[in-house]
Amino acid sequence: MSSPKQMDDAKVKRGIVIQDDWPGYHLDLFTYPEHYHDDIENVYIPHGVIMNRVERLARYVMEDFEDSKIMVLCVLKGGYKFCADLVESIKVLGRSSSRYLETRVEFIRLKSYLNDQSTEDLHIIGSSDLSFLRGKSVLIVEAIVDTGKTMKALLKHVETFEPKMVKVAGLLVKRVSNVAESLTDYVGFEIPNRFVVGYALDYNEYFRDLNHICVISKSGKMKYKI
Repeated sequence: MSSPKQMDDAKVKRGIVIQDDWPGYHLDLFTYPEHYHDDIENVYIPHGVIMNRVERLARYVMEDFEDSKIMVLCVLKGGYKFCADLVESIKVLGRSSSRYLETRVEFIRLKSYLNDQSTEDLHIIGSSDLSFLRGKSVLIVEAIVDTGKTMKALLKHVETFEPKMVKVAGLLVKRVSNVAESLTDYVGFEIPNRFVVGYALDYNEYFRDLNHICVISKSGKMKYKI
């Protein structure tokens, strides 16, 4: 990509910065489910770029966690692909080095969006008992952090179970508030405040089957609005 630029070395873990004027790639350059042709504007971040960045984040995790075992808390549903690829990259690195970081993955499902708007309410769907985190080194894996409200509430909830340490990996962090930036330890990409879908990110449960991260079109929002 010509528009995104990598930040200086001191802030390398903050991710690849995608500028506000980045137009994305033309749809004809990539393969994707054809039934979404009129529902997305462009390919914003290609799947291959995502995968390479995830591999780099895995290296940061390996370097930072001193324990030989970590508890990975995957935020569903949007985070499942990111989490699976990140954990697999950690395993691959471990097999090719003298240090193996054992990962146990647990899941938590949150809901705070209605259509394309983040709401004030955070709902934990399923069990909210995270007592298995007590005394553990925890890595929270979330696909996207925008206003930071959801992550802030989740961190507060996790801390009540007294983990040994907690770090957050966010594939995407939107430039909408300083709060969101301060809540994440590892960032894949810093993006403008645009509504993106794909790589398990959805709009009312649609678009999760896109491999690339794409910008949803106005017609797509209207078509799948509830």
